[in-house]
Amino acid sequence: QVQLVESGGGLVQPGGSLRLSCTASGLTFSIYAVNWYRQAPGKERDLVAAITNTGGDTNYADSVKGRFTISRDNAKKTVYLQMNDLKPEDTAVYYCNAAWRSTNGRRYSYWGQGTQVTVFS
Repeated sequence: QVQLVESGGGLVQPGGSLRLSCTASGLTFSIYAVNWYRQAPGKERDLVAAITNTGGDTNYADSVKGRFTISRDNAKKTVYLQMNDLKPEDTAVYYCNAAWRSTNGRRYSYWGQGTQVTVFS
């Protein structure tokens, strides 16, 4: 079955850095776009960063532009989210999502279990 496993979360002080990883299994990873979302307590799940299947295009939420970098290694079936200059408002559970739409229009979407990032003073 398809699995997405996130890792790399933890506790960090403001201004610090973390690198999240999302490793996939059970799917043809190289055809999937991958997104990182985050959800803070009492808030909706928001898109943070996205990368196309080849890694040729990326997009970021305004709140993280210039601080976060998404990248992927298709040979390792892994997507990374490098987070620098972390702020308390970045505290959330971070989720990895792999998405693909087939030529007949069917959509496939898979989620990881999430990894907690806590930025504290």
